[in-house]
Amino acid sequence: MMGKWRIVLVKELKEAFRDRRSLVLLALFTLMYPVMLGIILNQQIKRATKPEREGIELAVIGAAQAPNLMAQFKQKNILVQAVAPMDEEAIAKLLQARKVVALLRISDKFADNYQAMRPARVELWFDSAADNGQRQRDIEEVLRNYGSGVTSARLLAHGVSPALMAPVIMQRYDTGSTAARSAGLIGSVLGLLFFPAFLCGLSAAIDSTAGERERRSLEVLMSQPAHAWELVMGKWFTASAFSLIGVIVGLFFAHAILSWLPLEEIGMAWRVTNADLATVCLVSIPLSLFAGALQVAVAMNAKSFKEAQSTLSFLMLLPVMPGVVVSMLELKTALWMYAVPILANQTLLREIAKGEAIGSLPYLMTFFSSLIPALVAAAFASWRMKSENYVLGV
Repeated sequence: MMGKWRIVLVKELKEAFRDRRSLVLLALFTLMYPVMLGIILNQQIKRATKPEREGIELAVIGAAQAPNLMAQFKQKNILVQAVAPMDEEAIAKLLQARKVVALLRISDKFADNYQAMRPARVELWFDSAADNGQRQRDIEEVLRNYGSGVTSARLLAHGVSPALMAPVIMQRYDTGSTAARSAGLIGSVLGLLFFPAFLCGLSAAIDSTAGERERRSLEVLMSQPAHAWELVMGKWFTASAFSLIGVIVGLFFAHAILSWLPLEEIGMAWRVTNADLATVCLVSIPLSLFAGALQVAVAMNAKSFKEAQSTLSFLMLLPVMPGVVVSMLELKTALWMYAVPILANQTLLREIAKGEAIGSLPYLMTFFSSLIPALVAAAFASWRMKSENYVLGV
């Protein structure tokens, strides 16, 4: 004989699956965020690798005045296009046409000033509105290196060591791994993937409580030989099931996208394995239970379907607040974060993405941080279900 709460669960699931339009919208929302994340990161990768793929085209006026400089440009894969002298208006039109990254105008007196060891003037023209920031910096780096090389050669010609111009030499060493470096960004962004826990079960929670009361079908359900807690369990598990599906689908879809993207091109890495993600989903089950229980409990106290929608829409913002506060204050990971629902799941995923051993305590704290309030909310909903005021909507 099937348990009475299971009968209610099957009944609520059948009713929820009949509303296919809502299910499609929930699926689109769940998949939309991972897709947007993948598109944004893919654009960053394309922007970072654009100079290597397309090269750098530099228009030069007076290229014959500085043959050594032109040779250095070619060594750095910068294609030099010698152009005739032009005025400022013509230069602006050339740059707006996006045919070249920048234009270098070399003064007619460049060679004379160079021979006389006076500052030789060059002008670098560019369009800051164009998406050529990295390629423009590559051109400026060649100019700086050329100037430093000329300075060193002149000092040596006068018997002066170029080392005198650099009394302090700094060498930088980065000991952070690519996974740890990218976990701060990617891990915090993926924290929003736990938000579907409070969205995907919303429709089922409202419809099975405030909706049924308005349709007067709740009275028929409560007239059956079943305890209040059995009715609540069926409705609770229905909302939690949709919540958990949304979290799992969103996490694994984002994992597939991040594993496919060549993040190493922008100095990042995604080292989370399928086993790691399965563990995160496992400890996220209480989060879905908490979301479902909280939504059922709150919706039961609403006097109408619209009031339940308005109240729960506002309630959905509360789980996001801890993560936003932590990000704004730039707080370091602390043990207390694993005791806050949804913040615990976000923190756990971020630490796993760093590729470091975190022990079993964070997993246990994350699990029980949502399980305990879930049981409290479910107990309150069961107590509320026994009230005649709830059934009558008073």
